[in-house]
Amino acid sequence: MDEMEEELKCPVCGSFYREPIILPCSHNICLACARNILVQTPEAESPQSSRASGSADYDYLDLDKMSLYSEADSGYGSYGGFVSAPTTPCQKSPNGVRVFPPAVPQPPPQQHLLQPPGSFPPIPRNSCITCPQCHRSLILDERGLRGFPKNRVLEGVVDRYQQSKAAALKCQLCEKSPREATVMCEQCDVFYCDPCRLRCHPPRGPLAKHRLVPPAQGRISRRASPRKISTCTEHELENLSMYCVQCKTPVCYQCLEEGKHGPHEVKALGAMWKLHKGQLSQALNVLSDRATEAKEFLVQLRNMVQHIQENGVEFEACLVAQCDALIDALNRRKAQLLSQVNKEHEHKLKVVRDQISHCTVKLRQTTGLMEYCLEVIKENDPSGFLQISDPLIRRVHMTEGQWGKGTLTPRMTSDFDLTLDSGPLLQTIHQLDFVQMKVPAAPILQLEECCTQNNSATLSWKQPPLSTIAVEGYILELDDGNGGPFREVYVGTETICTVDGLHFNSTYRSRVKAFNASGVGQYSKTLIMQTSEIFPEDASC
Repeated sequence: MDEMEEELKCPVCGSFYREPIILPCSHNICLACARNILVQTPEAESPQSSRASGSADYDYLDLDKMSLYSEADSGYGSYGGFVSAPTTPCQKSPNGVRVFPPAVPQPPPQQHLLQPPGSFPPIPRNSCITCPQCHRSLILDERGLRGFPKNRVLEGVVDRYQQSKAAALKCQLCEKSPREATVMCEQCDVFYCDPCRLRCHPPRGPLAKHRLVPPAQGRISRRASPRKISTCTEHELENLSMYCVQCKTPVCYQCLEEGKHGPHEVKALGAMWKLHKGQLSQALNVLSDRATEAKEFLVQLRNMVQHIQENGVEFEACLVAQCDALIDALNRRKAQLLSQVNKEHEHKLKVVRDQISHCTVKLRQTTGLMEYCLEVIKENDPSGFLQISDPLIRRVHMTEGQWGKGTLTPRMTSDFDLTLDSGPLLQTIHQLDFVQMKVPAAPILQLEECCTQNNSATLSWKQPPLSTIAVEGYILELDDGNGGPFREVYVGTETICTVDGLHFNSTYRSRVKAFNASGVGQYSKTLIMQTSEIFPEDASC
């Protein structure tokens, strides 16, 4: 019953309904809250024609007239007549509800405590009440809040609900965070906490004669009090005995004789009570089925949440593994490229070092030859010089010739003639994205569209409603009618197929599967179909 609690709370005070009344828009509100939200309208906006009058409840037939004025334009609706034209200047609150000029200050709660429970204090002239739920407004007539019927059914439901909860009674006058009630006044029929009792119900004057009892005793006495019989709001001394079908409201016999309900169709209150109870029961059965479906759907959604979490973890792990594999492959390729660079590096160094060693030896030999020749030139013995001069000259020329023909040119450059072409790989990395890698889900056979006629069979199927996997086509398979192996009878993109030329009076098994670029999905459920007799009289589907 916890889900029902919100239905039992007043939209104004947020507490359980206390003496609820029914507004013409079918919403409910506490009687005290209705008194608190009354505002006084300007005289210019309250002509007599705009006031609700006539029947015990306001003219429900005029509710359709409200569509003539858009609430999006004026933020305002009226009951029992139009309060003002859309062009009338008015203030608007942030939610678009019409706001009348400030109301006359309400008298303090102490002044109302002297009145009997359930009585209606005087209502100022030109008073207006706005529904706190649908924001539609109504100018009250001379009856004031007495023109609204009391919702005794809702009051009884609230009472039973509170009895079942057996919770601590709360003070009814605390504005915020009601404290636990300590006493109840039997005359005022109000629960008080100690601070509110001292402030609003002092033990002096007429209030000194009121009887204060513990909250539990007050609850028992309230339950024990007999429920009042519903009386007509127009004729307070008459009980409601008939039901006006046109106005959809209970009426008394004087309403039929004197009021506007005379020409209307009326029925016995008890008969309409039973009829509406039956209609409500039927509507509840349908709503119960929807609620059952909603519960099953919620279970499905909760299971889906768990599956999404599990699939998300699995998919993340797969993604990390794939990226790690790419990183490992890149690291291996990096090692291979570094090895290639190192080999080129060592080769260059070896060539240059060999050339350095070769040139060093030749330079040393050349330098030695040059020093020897200089010493020979210093000799003063002509005959001895001439004996060795020719061979020495040839040797010098030969040594000089050895330094030509690229000997003094480096055999290797210092630059590495290697360039890493990483552009395509970087482009591929940037283009790395998720692609359709899953095969389609198993199709669902639409049994209401599958049928057989004579020796033909028509099959229809569709993809699961939540499936987002692309489908390129379908494969329909049938057996031979004798329980043999399946064979393909259709391959294409259509989701309906008629197979002709089957054997009469045979039982065929059929199934279908979908495929895309990633592969072929699972089969649907197997459907068993019976073809007609050899001489069929009627075709059946």
